[in-house]
Amino acid sequence: MSLSIRNQIPGTVTAITPGEVMATVKVRLTGGQDITAAITLESVEELGLAAGTAVRALVKSTEVSLATAPVEGLSIRNQLPGTVTEVTTGGAMASVKVAVDGGELTSAITRDAVTDLALSSGTPVVALIKSTEISLATA
Repeated sequence: MSLSIRNQIPGTVTAITPGEVMATVKVRLTGGQDITAAITLESVEELGLAAGTAVRALVKSTEVSLATAPVEGLSIRNQLPGTVTEVTTGGAMASVKVAVDGGELTSAITRDAVTDLALSSGTPVVALIKSTEISLATA
């Protein structure tokens, strides 16, 4: 299956915390970072997820925010350090590619944000992703 979601990072499930309707799934990405995905309990069951299951973390580029340093006091669980490798700007929006250990993320942000953060190739950044914005797929 082909998907339009640009961000597809491989990893392995390390833990699942089920709730009544939703579950949090901890995933160790290939580069060693840990992320948390909040998905429905039904999806956990349908995908057959358990510790050790190989998955791909899927994130739309519009759901990846960027900061120039780690952020404290924030509810966003996933903060992945990386380095900007490419910035492509248009009239209002920009596409920023970020190398993270074990993969690459693309963030769609405003052109003004690129300017305000002084983003260019080589800039260290932290990719911020809410756990509810991460989908999981099995191979």
